[in-house]
Amino acid sequence: MLSILQAAGWPIIPLLISSVVALALIAERMLSLRQARVAPPTLVDEVIGVTKGSLPSADTINKLADNSVLGQVLAEGLRAVAAEPRIAEAKLRLAFESAGRDAVHLLERYLNALGTIASAAPMMGLLGTVVGMIEIFGATGGGSGGGTNPTQLAHGISVALYNTAFGLIVAIPALMFYRHFRAKVEAYTLALEQAAERMVPHLLRLSAHRR
Repeated sequence: MLSILQAAGWPIIPLLISSVVALALIAERMLSLRQARVAPPTLVDEVIGVTKGSLPSADTINKLADNSVLGQVLAEGLRAVAAEPRIAEAKLRLAFESAGRDAVHLLERYLNALGTIASAAPMMGLLGTVVGMIEIFGATGGGSGGGTNPTQLAHGISVALYNTAFGLIVAIPALMFYRHFRAKVEAYTLALEQAAERMVPHLLRLSAHRR
């Protein structure tokens, strides 16, 4: 492995750094975008069941917010009703929308960085290819008597090929995971919207009952 890195030359250093960062981002997003941490499937039904008769206590709402990303959105709706018993539907929807925007921003964290690595890795590989080509052309006429320097020629070919290959090795998985995480965020966004739509009429009925 060390011999490959030495043959690839200095242009592979930013690619190595990018690969480490990409692996860290992928691992973090895989943990953070699990369904249990974002949108537990039974959470909305549980909240509706708990709030059929009255609003829960502030401690219970805080625990709900700590449960998951969906819990944070639902907790904001409950806090809005608790703060204003006669809340209008438009204001309640606004509270859910504001919480939803914050939730989506949280879900999309680091995705732009991963997408940037997926886009930039082939160009960094291309940089290594160009550096290798320069060395190849420099090898022509670099030997004694105006011949070709075989050592420099071989090194230039190694730099060009290794960097091209490594750039693609970094870019392809990064792009695949970026698309995968984007699809998951879109699915979770839809789930958050549907949960808010279910909670709005329920909380309005609860608010009317409290009056």
